[in-house]
This record gives sequence, structure tokens and C-alpha cells, in this order.
Amino acid sequence: MQPFTTLTAIAVPMHEANIDTNQLCPTRFNKVPRGPKYREILFYDSRFRPDGTQTEFMLNASPYDQSGVIVADRNFGCGSSRETAVYALYEFGIRCVIAPSFGDIFAANCAKNGLLALTLPEEECAAIRRQLQDKPGAKVSVDLAAQTVTDVAGKVHKFEIHEVRKRCLLEGLDDIARTQQYAERIAGFEKGYYKDRPWLGAAARQS
Repeated sequence: MQPFTTLTAIAVPMHEANIDTNQLCPTRFNKVPRGPKYREILFYDSRFRPDGTQTEFMLNASPYDQSGVIVADRNFGCGSSRETAVYALYEFGIRCVIAPSFGDIFAANCAKNGLLALTLPEEECAAIRRQLQDKPGAKVSVDLAAQTVTDVAGKVHKFEIHEVRKRCLLEGLDDIARTQQYAERIAGFEKGYYKDRPWLGAAARQS
């Protein structure tokens, strides 16, 4: 997983609350193998007409087609638990979503895929969205180590994040990589465990 440390990128304001995972990645695309195809899948039903031509959805046009940050309203990523919603954001180039609140499973899926979902108070998110609305193409900066967001006007906003999630993002650790850090301790436990229970050890070797 690619580490997340700092990011300065074009930010797109999304004023709609309760943007769900089916909007991010419609159900019919859930079995598409992860890869560049997901850039097109993101918000597909909003970005494309039935005949495949593009709509006027903001992510289709410059400068927002180069966005790296979304500043959203409350409950972003609600709905189903599909991890493909995060794939679509990531492959489009979004590395950070800022909102007052998130769907819990969506936020966890973001962290496991190198995408930072951070919360700021509702009034702060709304203020940043207004700045971005007034200055299309403006950038915001995110510093995960310092836990800060710097808005268009240069104001610094502090955010909270669980220390384990923060470390995993900073070091680029998904669940597998994080578990592998404890490989020696796990091996030591297994050695002692099977020594005291040899019948289990024999069964494990046969499986």
C-alpha cells in the first residue's frame, strides 16, 4: 500500500449529504478487477448518460478532473460495505476525503487502501466548500503527521485520527503487512503452543 504522508491537491466541493457507495461505484461494477478501469467507474451514473457520452458532472471537466481531494457533507460513503467504492476514488486520483462524518465501513476500507478519510466539524467543512466554490481549481493541503488541513485561505484546521490507523497510513501498511510485522512473535507463540499440544501440531501439518 502506498503511504500517505502529506498531500497538496486540487479539491472538489461536494455539497450533497449522504453520498453512498452505490453512487461511488454502481453495483454492476462490483466484480470488475481492480485497476485503471475504476477511474471511469467513479460516479459512473452521474458522469455518463446511457449512451456512454459524458454529462456535465463536475469531475468530467477541468480543473476537477485532476482532483486529489473531495470536501464533502455529512455521512459520505454510507450504504453498502463494497470496497470497490474506495477503488474507484483511488484510481481516479482521490487520496483524501474530508467530511463531517463517514459510513464506518467505508472509512475503514479507505484506511486499508491508502486513502485518508478525515473528519472536520460540519461548519468547517462547509466553509472550505464555499472557498472551493468561489475559486475552482484551488488546492488544500493535508499533513497526516501533524494532523492538519490547510484551507484555501491558509487557515489551519486540526483533525483527530486513531493512532493505529494513522501509523498504518503513514507507513503504508495494509492488514497483511501489519500482521507480518509480528511474524516472529506469532511463530514463537505457535512453537510453544504446538509443543504443549502435539496433537494439534500434527493436524496442522496435515491440513
